[in-house]
Amino acid sequence: MKSTIKKSSVFFTRPINIFLIAVLCTALWGSAIPVIKIGYEAFNISDTASQMLFAGYRFSIAGLMTILFRSFITKKVVYPSKREIFGIASLGIVQTAVQYILFYTSLNYLTGVKGSIINASGNFFAVILAHMFIKNDKLNIKKIFGCLLGFSGVVLCNVNSGGIDMSFSFQGEGFMILAALSFASGSVITKFITKEKSSDPAMITGYQLGLGGIILIIVGIFSGGELSVPNFNIYDINTFYPLFILLYLSLLSSIAFSFWAELLKYNFVGKISIYGFLNPVFGVILSGILLSEDIFNFQTFGALLLVSTGILIVNLKKKG
Repeated sequence: MKSTIKKSSVFFTRPINIFLIAVLCTALWGSAIPVIKIGYEAFNISDTASQMLFAGYRFSIAGLMTILFRSFITKKVVYPSKREIFGIASLGIVQTAVQYILFYTSLNYLTGVKGSIINASGNFFAVILAHMFIKNDKLNIKKIFGCLLGFSGVVLCNVNSGGIDMSFSFQGEGFMILAALSFASGSVITKFITKEKSSDPAMITGYQLGLGGIILIIVGIFSGGELSVPNFNIYDINTFYPLFILLYLSLLSSIAFSFWAELLKYNFVGKISIYGFLNPVFGVILSGILLSEDIFNFQTFGALLLVSTGILIVNLKKKG
C-alpha cells in the first residue's frame, strides 16, 4: 500500500505528467460543452428541469462507473471511511449538485458570451480560496499576473462583435458567479478530503459524483423534468444515439474528475486550477469541429496565446 501511494505521489507531481493530465482533463471537459448541446437535440430537451435531469443521470452513471472501475482495479469494493463521509457529502452537494443547479438556471438569463466569461472566474476563486484556506499555497505577483493574462484570453475568446453589456441580474450573473464559486470551493474541499496519504481520490470522486447526480435527478423530477428517447426502436441503431451521448458524457466526467482529484491530492490547488483556463479554449475548438461553428478568427488565436502564456508564467519556478 505504501509503495502504491509513493508511486502515485511521484507520478502525479512530475511537471510533464501534471501538464499532460491537466490538458487531458480540460480537453474532456471542453468536449462536454458541444456534446451536451448535441445531447439536448438528441433527447429533445428544451427546459431547465429536464437539463437538470439529464445532468443528474450523467453524473450518477459517472459515479457508478468510477466506483466499479476502482473496485475492479483494487480487487475489492471501495467505500468511504467515516472520516470521509462528511467531506464527500459536502463535495457532492457543493461541486456537483449546487454548481449545476445554479449554472443551468443562470443560462436562462445570460447570453453565451457573458455566461462563459463569468463561469471562467471559478479558476480565480480557486486560487483565492487556496490562498485563504490552504497553507503554503499563497498568491504572489507571478500568479496574479498569470491569472490576469489567462482571464484576458478567456475574455477575448468569448467576445463577439456585439460586445459585452454591463447589465446585472441576481438570477443571471449572480447565479453564475455563485456557480463558479461552488466549483472553486469544491477544489479546496477536495484538497482537504484527500490530504491523508491513505485517501483514494478516485473513490471519493465516484461517491461525490453519484450523490450529486442523485440530488440533480430529484430536483429535475420534482421540477417537472422529463428525459426520454424520441421514437425509440430497439431494432434501429440510430435509436441508441442519444444513449451513446449520455454514456460518453458520463465516461468523460468519471475520467476527468478522477484524474483532477489525483492532481489536487499531490499538488497545490492554485498550481492545478490554473489549467482550468483551457476549458473554454477546448470548448471553442471542439465546438468548431463538432458543431461547425466559426473559430478561425483573431479572438480564438489570441486567446490561445494569452492562456498558454498565463499558464507558463504561473508554473515557472523561481531560480535558486
